Amino acid sequence: MVLKKYRFPIVAIIAMAVMFAVDKELGKKAVTVTTDSLFQMLSVLPAVFILIGLMDVWVPRETMIKYLGEHSGIRGVIISFIMGSATMGPLYGAFPVAAVLMKKGAKFSNILIFIGAWSTTKVPMFMFEFNSLGPRFAVTRLVVDVIGIIIISYAINRMLSRKSIEEIYEKAESF
Repeated sequence: MVLKKYRFPIVAIIAMAVMFAVDKELGKKAVTVTTDSLFQMLSVLPAVFILIGLMDVWVPRETMIKYLGEHSGIRGVIISFIMGSATMGPLYGAFPVAAVLMKKGAKFSNILIFIGAWSTTKVPMFMFEFNSLGPRFAVTRLVVDVIGIIIISYAINRMLSRKSIEEIYEKAESF
């Protein structure tokens, strides 16, 4: 069971050991990149987990269902976009937040919209593009992204069976 659960890190460590044995310089680079990534992740995740804990305690399930649940409609879509766009940090920070949203009863398509917004419509990125690439580019990219995120979210929601979505929610419960 432990081997199955940690198979990816074990395979990665074995691959790095083989790489190190074959080419020490390449192995050193791999170790350096891995440790840098690990420290970057460890510098972000504590803040994410603190925010998740606060959201889990402070936001009642009924409120989450009202604003992001099955019957939230366009309001849920807009809130999901705002939540995702207003965030900072790398995309892997979105998944623990998404798990808490699932626990609190958010609709699956709103979760997908949140993750899509986190990855592509962040306010700081929009401001950078607006200033450096021009308003026409920034607004065009934002509009295309918003439309694309909505289409993809609803397409994924329709393509997955109810059972598959329920399994995803069950995994989120164990988080």
